[in-house]
Amino acid sequence: MTLGKRALILIFPVVLAGYLLAAFSVHVAQSRSIRALEHAKLSQRLEHAAAVFQNEVRRSRGALNALLSGNALRQYVAETDRKYRATAFGVRLQESLKSLLDDPAGYLSFAVLNTRLETEYYFENSWDPFAEIDQAQLDLARQLANGSKLGDWTYVDATGERPRIVYSLFVDPITFGRPSPSNRKNALLMQVAVQPDRFLKLQAALEKEYGADIVLQPWPLAVTDDLSASVPLGPSLHATLTVSDTHFNAQMLRQKVLLALGALAMSLFSIWLIVVLIRRFITGPIATLDANVMAVMAAEREEIAKVGGAGEIGRLTGNIRELHRQSVQSLQLVQRSSWTDALTGINNRARFNILAAQAVRETVASGDKCSLLFIDIDNFKFVNDKHGHDVGDELLKTLAARIAHDVGAITGGRGQEPAILARLSGDEFAVLLRSQPGDGVVRETCAAILALFSDGFELSGKRYPVTASIGVAVCPDDASSVAELISNSDAAMYQAKSAGKNRSARFSRALKDKRTRQRQIQDELRSLDPDQQFHLVYMPIVDAGGKVNGCEALLRWYSPVLGNVTPDEFVPIAESSGLFTKIDWWVVDKAMSDCRQLKALFGPDTVLAINISSAELHSKAISEHLSDCLARHNLEAQSIDIELTETFAVQISDQLRLRMDELRSKGFRLSIDDFGAGYTSVQQIIGYAADTIKLDRELVSNLNASESLAVLRAVIALCHAKGMAVVGEGVDTPEKLAMLKAAGCDRFQGYLISKPLPLAELAIWALSRVAHAVEKPADSSFRPESKTPEDARKIAG
Repeated sequence: MTLGKRALILIFPVVLAGYLLAAFSVHVAQSRSIRALEHAKLSQRLEHAAAVFQNEVRRSRGALNALLSGNALRQYVAETDRKYRATAFGVRLQESLKSLLDDPAGYLSFAVLNTRLETEYYFENSWDPFAEIDQAQLDLARQLANGSKLGDWTYVDATGERPRIVYSLFVDPITFGRPSPSNRKNALLMQVAVQPDRFLKLQAALEKEYGADIVLQPWPLAVTDDLSASVPLGPSLHATLTVSDTHFNAQMLRQKVLLALGALAMSLFSIWLIVVLIRRFITGPIATLDANVMAVMAAEREEIAKVGGAGEIGRLTGNIRELHRQSVQSLQLVQRSSWTDALTGINNRARFNILAAQAVRETVASGDKCSLLFIDIDNFKFVNDKHGHDVGDELLKTLAARIAHDVGAITGGRGQEPAILARLSGDEFAVLLRSQPGDGVVRETCAAILALFSDGFELSGKRYPVTASIGVAVCPDDASSVAELISNSDAAMYQAKSAGKNRSARFSRALKDKRTRQRQIQDELRSLDPDQQFHLVYMPIVDAGGKVNGCEALLRWYSPVLGNVTPDEFVPIAESSGLFTKIDWWVVDKAMSDCRQLKALFGPDTVLAINISSAELHSKAISEHLSDCLARHNLEAQSIDIELTETFAVQISDQLRLRMDELRSKGFRLSIDDFGAGYTSVQQIIGYAADTIKLDRELVSNLNASESLAVLRAVIALCHAKGMAVVGEGVDTPEKLAMLKAAGCDRFQGYLISKPLPLAELAIWALSRVAHAVEKPADSSFRPESKTPEDARKIAG
């Protein structure tokens, strides 16, 4: 029997019974009770929306009360220095506001206005970093200022603006309580605005469901015969929803259909008849076919058995069998494509993660060990750029094949499981070995891979200058997951690079401790108070006659948690994590505040050198901050020397060059610090727009030989030709000083002159120089400044 005849036998009695029961259900339906039920449902949902709205009103009031009871707002209002208040306490106030949000992306604004309705502070947690208080809130503030109320809330729902609940309150700036009527003119108006997201969602859902807008008005709904409801949201705000008859009629139609279907379901005879017929003629054969398909999918059998004979089920079975065969072929092709690196033909990163995760689970479960070799090709970018991508691709393919051959020979010769080899990305490869400690497999494998790069990498009769750096991490000693294993072996690989490349390095506790300390330093930098943990020391700079004509400000950090942390440790971490602004701004302000005392010690022409993070010059704010600090401390720009690292100057862009020119136009001096520490060329020296070049201490040490005097003299002469003064750093022996003098160096600094000293100790050092000059006036190697001992004692005091 065909499927059409079976369907006719099944459908005819069911459709006939369905029509009869549906007609009966329409007659017995009671529209009045359904209407009453809909009205009750509408009223209940509007009341729920009103309760949610009131909760949002309480949230805005609670947010303002939390700010008033906290310290951040009090400190902000109490601070009289507007600029310091904005940079220091404004950030803390923003953090306090964000802490009040359940959702970090939720909308919240806070405004502080004086009685002249001028905005003292405004913050808005939104995607607009330049948001300002809008006219709607200013109008609300004006109405409250002209009235007699000290506080009120308002719902702003104007077209084209963000709907929000604004809670306003006059606050006494001294007591942070409600001001007395006589003192209202000195009060501050606080406004907290929140967006009632839950209420807006409920409003949108109701409007979508009922096809009508919720009207917000100051009076309740008048009594009508329409399906409608009205609830109070506040003393003078009501929400009203009136449903059209079209919506109710549609509801009635749906109710009739549901009643008809329910009546059909109550017919036991119809259900029994349908079930028996479907099982007999349709679902039975299809269930058998489904069981066969599930068995194939579960890998319990390879092919689908034939079901249903020559009818439609039989033909369907044949089509599914053919579709399964084609799907298996396609799946095999897709798996090979998705699991294989297209260039080298070995496993890709996705396949490696799957295989490595299985290997790690088995290793941890069995108590054995496995090792991951993370391989990075040194200087591959140089070969790729110089010889072309074709050569680079061929090099990677050849390397993958050679690694696979050598690693396979090692594991096969030792009777171990095959290694898992993969190309992770670019020029990075990974080899997972299931080896036991002390069996020498890892050591032998690393040696075999490094041997491929002896005297360069040979390819098509040519040798290319590439090497390999290998990092090794062991599971479970160093890591117990694939991600951690890759991360630790990657760290060990960078350790091998820093040790000279073309070698292997094992992940160690020292590396883990180093990474842990870096994270601790970053966490401490985020939360520290610079005034509590930072301090400055100053290193004198003298001319050839021994006169101090400058001092370099150097930052020191003592953390209660970490102890003494050197700048070499925390400065790179601060720059990489975006915390350098906090440090540099503190250093600039603190150093300029000490500048007048330095001038009192060493003379009015003394220049203060301040190191600025090179990343700071990406922002115009540093220029404005320098100018503000000059004005605040009553200094001249010529008294400040801004020091930048030589490696930064090598990579300077047009935009940053404009920023440097802007600083010079304001009168600041510019110095290139650590000159000679990077990859300096003559052309780059000529292109430097700086007043001073500071020779790096390593360069000075390397040139500290008689045969190097000519080289040093030529470098200094080139700088002099460009109008730059030259300062020699790291002067710690008389020999270095003599050589730098002979080469024509202008100024000197180093431990031979003085170590970096706090300001109080620097005054004592200056006093001792004066006393030494009085005792030995004939000593002219480093002649002190012309100050009497009494002058020095006054300065030190």
